[in-house]
Formats: sequence, C-alpha cells, structure tokens
Amino acid sequence: MAPLFGRRLRRGATTTAVAAVAIAALSASQAPGLTPGLGGTGNGQNTGDAQDSTPDTASGNSRYYTELPPLDSPTPTTGSSGLPDPGTAVGGSSASGIPATVLAAYRKAEQDLRKTNPQCRLPWQLLAAIGKVESNQARGGEVDTGGTTLHPILGPVLDGNGFANIPDTDHGVYDQDTVHDRAVGPLQFIPSTWRTWGRDANGDGVKDPNNIYDAALAAGAKLCANDHDMTVQADMNAAILGYNQSQEYLNTVLSWYEYYRKGTYEIPDGANTLPSGPTTSPSDPVTGSPAPTPSATPTHTPNPGHTAAPSGGSTPTKPSKPTPPSGGGTSSPPSTSKPVLKSLVKASGDALSAMAGTLFGGHAEVRAVDGKGKPMAKIAVTFQITGDTDAHFDGGGAKVTVTTGKDGTADAPAVQAGEDVGSFTVRATADGVPAADFKATVTPHSADKLVYLGDPQSAAPGAEFDKPIAVKATLGGAAAGKVAVSASVLTDKGAPAPDGAPSFKSADGKPPVTTLSGLTTAADGTLTLPTLVAGDDPGTYQIKLTAEGGGSVTVTVTVTDPADPPSGDPSGSPSSSPSPSPSPSASPSASAK
Repeated sequence: MAPLFGRRLRRGATTTAVAAVAIAALSASQAPGLTPGLGGTGNGQNTGDAQDSTPDTASGNSRYYTELPPLDSPTPTTGSSGLPDPGTAVGGSSASGIPATVLAAYRKAEQDLRKTNPQCRLPWQLLAAIGKVESNQARGGEVDTGGTTLHPILGPVLDGNGFANIPDTDHGVYDQDTVHDRAVGPLQFIPSTWRTWGRDANGDGVKDPNNIYDAALAAGAKLCANDHDMTVQADMNAAILGYNQSQEYLNTVLSWYEYYRKGTYEIPDGANTLPSGPTTSPSDPVTGSPAPTPSATPTHTPNPGHTAAPSGGSTPTKPSKPTPPSGGGTSSPPSTSKPVLKSLVKASGDALSAMAGTLFGGHAEVRAVDGKGKPMAKIAVTFQITGDTDAHFDGGGAKVTVTTGKDGTADAPAVQAGEDVGSFTVRATADGVPAADFKATVTPHSADKLVYLGDPQSAAPGAEFDKPIAVKATLGGAAAGKVAVSASVLTDKGAPAPDGAPSFKSADGKPPVTTLSGLTTAADGTLTLPTLVAGDDPGTYQIKLTAEGGGSVTVTVTVTDPADPPSGDPSGSPSSSPSPSPSPSASPSASAK
C-alpha cells in the first residue's frame, strides 16, 4: 500500500475532528448506515504477531495516505435533463479531483462487475476512495494512455520491520524484489494476492497490477468476494478491511467514499498533486525517489514527455553530433546480436492433481531461455487449458498471457478444478519455440471418514425399520459433499446377504435390493439411505457403507425372532418370571472406521 504519512494535510482542524465530521456526514447521508469498524490497530500498520505471518489483506497491511477530504464535497453539475450529472462537479482543489484515465478505469470496473457480480452492487466511488488512500490516484494520474503507470508504484519491503514478513512469492516479477514481497501498482496488491485476484480489464492479454484498468477490476473483484453486498454497510466495512485491517484505514476510506459519492470532478492526467512526504524519511517509500518538498504553493507533476527548463532562465540546448574519428574513415558500431528465444523450460507445476471443485495447490511455471541457456525477460507466454475438462484458471477463463520477468520465468495462475474427473493439459506457448505441456488430473470428491448418525435399530420380520440409515462424510474433519457412496447388506460375519436378509426398498416399485450404488452425499456431507425392510430370517446383519476416498462405516441392525418372549406383559400385569436379558449378539450397534 501507499505510504502512511507522518502528518495529515489538513489545516485548522485536528485529525480526530475532521474524521469525526466526515464519518458523521456519512451516517447522516443517503449512504448505508455506518456501523462500528471491525478490529485493526488504528494506525495502518501491523503489530505483534501479525508481523510474522502473511495477512489476509490485498496489500499486506502496509502504509497508506492518510490525507482526509475537504469537509464539503464539490457541488454536482447539472445536465441537460436538469438532474445532477453523475461523477462530475465543480469546485474543490485539484488534489481532490480524479485524473481522467483513472476515473474511467473505476467506472469501467463498476460496469463490468454489474455483469459478472451484480449482487455486489459495487459503486465506483468506493474504488476511487481506495485508490485515493492507496496511491493518491496513481500518483496524480501518472499513467500512459492505456492506463499503465509511468513509474513503478511500490510499497515498503514487507520484511517484518514494522509490517508483515512476506518472503518473495513472484521472483521479483512484479515488485522487483526477490527476497521479500512489496505492494505493487495504483491499488497496491501484494504479488500473492494479485495471483488470485488479478484481472485483464483492458483486453491486452496481460494481468498487470501496474495498469489502473486491470487493478481497478481486480480490486472490485476482491471487495465483492464472500458474497459482499455494498448496500449493506457491514459488508462494505468488511470488504474495506480486506485491504488493510485497521480502523483508521476504514474511517479514511469511508470519508473519501462519502466525498466522492456526493460529487466529484475529472482533472487531466498528471495534474494532481501529492501530499508531502513523511517527516521521518528523506525519501518516498512508495517509489524510492526523493520525497516532494512541502511548500505553500502546490507543485504539479510535469506532463509526461515534457522537460522542465533549468533554473536561471536558460533553455536546454540540443546535444552536438559526435565527432567522427580521425583518419577520414567512418567507424562501424560494434556488432551486437540480439538474443533469440530458444525454448520454454518447465520450471514447476507438472503432474499436479486436485480433487474436483478445489484449487490446484501448484501452478505451471516456465523459464524462457536463449540459445546459451540464459533467461530472457519480457517474453509473452500464453498458458491455455486444453482437453475435455471444465477446469479453468482461477478468476475465470482457460487462456491467459503472462510476460516473463527478469529471471525469465512466467507463472500461470492457479487452476480451479471443475466437476469433470480426468486428465487435461496446461500448454505454455511463445512465438517460434515448441510448446511446454503440463499434465494435470482432477480426482473425484472423496471422504476419509463416514459416521453413522442414528441409534441402534431393530425390526420384526417383514417390517420396516423405524428410521432410514443416515451417515455423514468428512475429509480432514470438514464436511465432504458430492462424494460417491455405495452400500451393501451383509451377514454378521461380513458375507454377502442371503435370501431372507434385510433389503432396501425401491422408490420406483421395483423389487428391494441388498446393494446400492450411485449414491452421493449432500453439500453438508450427509446421506440418507432408502428405507430398510427386515427380511424373513431373524438375526444380526451389517449395513456397510463405503465412500470414494476410503471412508467407511458399518451399521449393525437386528431382525427380531418372533419366538423370543416379550420383555413385558402388554396388559400391564406383572410377569411371573423376570424378562431374559438380551443377548450381546442381538444388541444392535454401529462401528466406524
């Protein structure tokens, strides 16, 4: 995330007072009612044990801009219909406007999410608020015409020194650090989070955290996770805290959200100003460049491609042409042959398997090398899932293009297994070289344990047992749904059931059966068998159930012998002799493996 500055750029009011007014305005507005924040340290930084583990946030609970908005939002302009024109306003300072390309990216993300995740109801103003807090709208709109930042926007090194300790997960491809991770881009994703939520919003075939269109859509997808509905304030709060687990961060984002919701205005790219740098460091921890010097008059970022004239009033002169070497001859430049891609080498991710409906634990990774085996950067590698499968890359789609980093590696997103069981291929291709194929297998849903949910049962010959047999399947202690289960009636010695043994009643009027297949557990792992009917032969029988994956349970049931004396006189008169104790072999029981 962007830096947490030591002082707030607010004059004439304390931070607490300003925040209170902004939050009060949100509560009184037409926005959903504000509820108390959810946890956090209140300072935008991790403390204690959180520094020693990877936080469940988009950007590692790093630093961020704490500037608060003006107390009054700009007044919305009026369109030809006489109604407020959404997203435009007059008044305010350039520091409060949104650069044109950045604003367009937020609006596009809102439109895309209306189609792919309509129940989320994400407003673009929330993305704008987070973008303001994370990077001051891509450092004041320092992006090219396609929305990619002109200079890297990198958060501090997440080495446990005041922040979470996150060892490198991307080989430095995104954050230029091969030891620890750093938050990247205008919406400050840590590489491991970008691997899950990265999106290609501008259709160039690359998921780039440095591109505001890609980053805005990815941020929206992250906010909408877990069935969040942004019209419910508790959901919005939880989504914001998914970026940074801090009460102060939540309050700051909500303040800007309210400001933008009442109306904002578009400014040219590169016309915004940055808050002054932190007082404790001579450099800007976002980019590593010298921090801007505070002054009474804000300084604007020069337009890209323009060079400011040096002080003193002089204008720069064109460099003179190089003088030809003496001797009257001409010098030929040294011969430099450009490296040519020779092959894609599989680095990891081959022969992986995952259970149906789960995420593969690894991912395909290739290294692009030249004829000398040296890595080649900036090679476009396309990963595509092929074969008869419904598996797809995490985030959707069966095809994605990734550019190799400095070490020559390109990582495909993790693959989400579908319900189709079997093998498929993840194929990596690049221009002019053979493809690299990664084999992957989807295995059936499985359970390592079945548990009988009922009590011991008995029935008279020819009668139905009181309750159907019900079991629950689990895998690693968690409910296992969609697991195939078979059931068989056996003798008390485990042999196949003879004629006269209990059998399962068929729903379609067909004769009862002693074996069942094609059964499947429900989403909560439970399964109820058809009604069990006692046969003509009294005795003890076993109902054995076996699940895909090895889980099994044996349920013992009893068919009573009509010749056995009743346990009591139905008339209620005392019995002339004590009732016989039930035989241990006739007592129904259930055992589980």
